[in-house]
Amino acid sequence: MRNKSLAVLGLVLALALSVAAQAPDKSKRPSPPGTADCKYPDGKTIHTDYSRPYMKGRKIYGGLVPYGKVWRTGANEATTFVTDTDVTINGTAVPKGSYTIFTVPAEAPGKWKLIVNKATGEWGVGKDEGYPYQATELARADMNATKPLDAPVEQFTISFANKGKDTCTLQLDWEKTQVTADIKEKK
Repeated sequence: MRNKSLAVLGLVLALALSVAAQAPDKSKRPSPPGTADCKYPDGKTIHTDYSRPYMKGRKIYGGLVPYGKVWRTGANEATTFVTDTDVTINGTAVPKGSYTIFTVPAEAPGKWKLIVNKATGEWGVGKDEGYPYQATELARADMNATKPLDAPVEQFTISFANKGKDTCTLQLDWEKTQVTADIKEKK
């Protein structure tokens, strides 16, 4: 009986190692993973996981990423937004928790929207699939598109910049566009 138990345990272990060896290495994707973090002075944080596509000579906004349609805000899996504190995004309340974020790019400066969605684990929104997650939206917040950047940004980048003691600015940079939203910690 003991030999059978050891044989079964060995088989389960071999199977688990085989599955782990076949897990894809996300860093080798054409749009590799990235992370960005905001840390407030009291130690509270916001964390994002996203994928970072390249321009590769393509027209991005108004081309690959259409204006007026929901975009996954990166590539591959949808971008995560995890906050361990209650925040407001450009005045829109978002309680602490785990979310997915999407954006709606706009040609006119200052007309972008940031969508905070309660559903997590989505693949994202494909180019021709439409946006199926309206029912789980928590909020839509305005974003500010700044004047065109002086030099193009080849790889999509999400970052946070501290702005004062209780505000981080979420920045999305790609092509010659920078879009921002202030995220203030609620106290």
